Amino acid sequence: MKKKKFRNLCLAAVLGIAGFAGICSYDAGAGTNVHIINVSYDPTRELYESYNKIFKEHWKEKTGQDVDVIQSHGGSGKQALEVINGLQADVVTLALEYDIDAIENSGMIRDRWKEELPDDSASYTSTIVFLVRKGNPKNIQDWNDLIRDDVDVITPNPKTSGGARWNYLAAWAYAQKQYDGDEAQMENFIKNLYQNVLVLDSGARSATTSFVENGQGDVLIAWENEAFLSVTDDPDEFDIVNPSISVLAQPSVAVVDEVAENRGTEEVSREYLNYLYSDEAQRIAAQNYYRPVNKQVLNEYKDVFDLSMELKTINDLGGWQEVQQKHFADGGVFDKIYGN
Repeated sequence: MKKKKFRNLCLAAVLGIAGFAGICSYDAGAGTNVHIINVSYDPTRELYESYNKIFKEHWKEKTGQDVDVIQSHGGSGKQALEVINGLQADVVTLALEYDIDAIENSGMIRDRWKEELPDDSASYTSTIVFLVRKGNPKNIQDWNDLIRDDVDVITPNPKTSGGARWNYLAAWAYAQKQYDGDEAQMENFIKNLYQNVLVLDSGARSATTSFVENGQGDVLIAWENEAFLSVTDDPDEFDIVNPSISVLAQPSVAVVDEVAENRGTEEVSREYLNYLYSDEAQRIAAQNYYRPVNKQVLNEYKDVFDLSMELKTINDLGGWQEVQQKHFADGGVFDKIYGN
């Protein structure tokens, strides 16, 4: 099979065209050209568009090979399920470790993948903020404002979107502090918040579209980077409000070992993730409004990010396994409060 034809078939698999996914097991790593597929989540389009350019240069200099990176984006949970069901990802760069754990549990990723790279295999972080209309006409300052009767909220669906789970957990962290751990009051707070949600989109980028382009809602609960991009594009239309408490969101990355081994792309796939920790890549992350894990690079952007925010970690909330089972599994807290 010719390489050019194979590349198109793999792209068809990424785009979800039936019947092509299995062909992508062909060896893509031989010769002077190589391509890999990065299955990512919604808001990383701009980040990887920039990163892929510098990685191509790095790989060419390192090996003499030309590398082409094919991107796939969508809700993080949905993307993980697509990989498990046959979408041929060499690497996954998803919104939360739980989604990569699901791929690991299917046997496609080796055990202890989090230990393969620094910082729990999260090469950049983010947090959750509010995007509001210019001048903040509803005077939204903190999470308690999102349960007011006069406020309409936009946030994606935590059953399909990893970013939406971070949104939910940031609100939960606020309620936990506000109600001193009283779970009945905490659940009621979350219920009141989701009763104000106008549109429950499937992913973070589609939620941004609902708020920014379609003009729906008074406030978007958003990834920090998504909020910055919206303000950068339309500075006269939007403002960012940083709540009193939020979460340290750690998007995770991993090689899909089964696919990379079958396609002969292990070396380039591992270097693709390793190079995310380079100073150059860390600055690209910051320029795309993700927080670098390199403290020195992060400090270079201290005027961009609010480093004084109180950020709860997933471990503060019980860890992903406990959080997933309690809140997002079928019959969990979200089903209970949203179903009613």
